[in-house]
Amino acid sequence: MSVSATPSEVFVNTDTKFPPTPDKKRGYLIDMDGVIYRGNKLIPGSDYFVQSLLEKEIPFLFLTNNSQRSRCDVVLKLANLGINVEIEHIFTCSISTARFLASQKPSGSAYVIGDAGLLTALHDHGYAINDTNPDYVVVGEGRLINFEVLEKALQLIMEGAKLIATNLDPNCPIDGGIRPGCGSIVAFLETASNRKALSLGKPSPIMMRMARKEIDLRTEEVTMIGDTMDTDILGGLQMGYRTVLVYSGSTQPHELDQYPYAPSLAIPSLKDLITEL
Repeated sequence: MSVSATPSEVFVNTDTKFPPTPDKKRGYLIDMDGVIYRGNKLIPGSDYFVQSLLEKEIPFLFLTNNSQRSRCDVVLKLANLGINVEIEHIFTCSISTARFLASQKPSGSAYVIGDAGLLTALHDHGYAINDTNPDYVVVGEGRLINFEVLEKALQLIMEGAKLIATNLDPNCPIDGGIRPGCGSIVAFLETASNRKALSLGKPSPIMMRMARKEIDLRTEEVTMIGDTMDTDILGGLQMGYRTVLVYSGSTQPHELDQYPYAPSLAIPSLKDLITEL
């Protein structure tokens, strides 16, 4: 899916100063990997940005396509980096997936490819996990995926289970490179089954809308901050949010010309946004 826009509708502004907004109600949806940290290293200034949000009681939510970690796991990771937040500040693609499925088919069942974060979210929303006639096959990231698991998922899809993706990220960054992401696994199952998956992570409007409602703001009051054009920025643009791209992660300035859309603002890192608060 793509977004087209005229130059007057969206622009990239490399000036780190924003128009004054102190009197306006506002809040932030913030990606994590590449924005707050890279791997296990804090990106300088991101802790001060989050602390300013907390001190000024500005609503915010961390948004992540990482389905492996539970909200408690994410809170602990941030605490180890010196950022102390509550689980209410965390919103993962596992939560959006579980919440959506529970709204569509309460007390349903799923065959799950994924780790503890996804399993916890589904259990918390009343879902049973089984491999016999499940309502859905739900795909997240997992470190123990093998061909037997994929073969079982394919069999269940062909027998009528609906295919659900927590996200469509093709790969995930790890120390020293990348590994196949959820999107790669989903592509395998889509090709083999000739069925299309419904994705419920960024840039899905379903997740982006849920996140906005979590912080109780209107569309025009939300800023989406991220390092990835395909998920963070596109997801924000599709919802009509103000978007801020940071160059501390995956997307670099020379790559912007590849896209038919642009963020509202592009800056080196979160520390360049502190003056807005």
